[in-house]
Amino acid sequence: MTTLTWDQVGERLYETGVDHAVLYIPDSGGAYADGYAWNGITAITESPSGAEPTPVYADNIKYLNLVSVEEFGATVEAFTYPDEFGQCDGTSEPETGVLIGQQNRKTFGLSYRTLIGNDVDQTSYGYKLHLIYGALAAPSEKARSTVNETPEATPFSWAITTTAVELVGFKPTAELTIDSTKVDSSSLNDLEDLLYGTVGTNASLPLPSTVVALFSGTVIEVFPTAPTYDVATDTITIPSIVGVIYKISGEVVTGAVVITEDTVVTAVADSGYKFPAVSDSDWYFEFT
Repeated sequence: MTTLTWDQVGERLYETGVDHAVLYIPDSGGAYADGYAWNGITAITESPSGAEPTPVYADNIKYLNLVSVEEFGATVEAFTYPDEFGQCDGTSEPETGVLIGQQNRKTFGLSYRTLIGNDVDQTSYGYKLHLIYGALAAPSEKARSTVNETPEATPFSWAITTTAVELVGFKPTAELTIDSTKVDSSSLNDLEDLLYGTVGTNASLPLPSTVVALFSGTVIEVFPTAPTYDVATDTITIPSIVGVIYKISGEVVTGAVVITEDTVVTAVADSGYKFPAVSDSDWYFEFT
């Protein structure tokens, strides 16, 4: 184990953007069986609430903190929305093109993607899938303004609250996040086939228990072995281990590497693999 380092090449991660939004309308049994592409999404602001501490005092001291239930909420902003979202926004359509407001609001599911970037691959590094359940849209303000010399598209915005659904072994949840850089790629493809549909199969939002089952046991634990160093030739020999990627200054290295300065070799788990909770994953070699 070496000393901590910051801002290494390839490790300057960030998240950005939002795309691939899909609206899911539950059927009479509560299954999110029908998905609809949501174009024009400009922002989704996640706003969790709750988890507020309430101090309890006893014996002249602060005895403990009681924490309230945490809930997931968000604000969705867009330039447009699918026709199917009307029923979630309190609109009914008794006849084609005739819309009635102030009606019952239907709950819905939502999925969207955010991008993960780094200093090497930019936004091609990876992405996260966000799955939202039991969402309910609140009435929202819609501002209409005249067309002028600087016309703008009318933005729409909805504040949503959620009702968590069951997940065996965990507290109920209304939100799941899948990191493409860490999960098994084959299982991720299977999930995306469900979310976005395939030829002959409608898009659908699987419940949290199904999503967890898709990835259960797919990430293999592998132990990173330390490279060896030949002082006489200043050569580091990189082990060849399935699931382990070795890097020097952010660049992938294999085989024999001749060094000309003090060098740190770092091991990272490949997609679909993970290291044990306690393992050495970086090694310092002093140039002689």
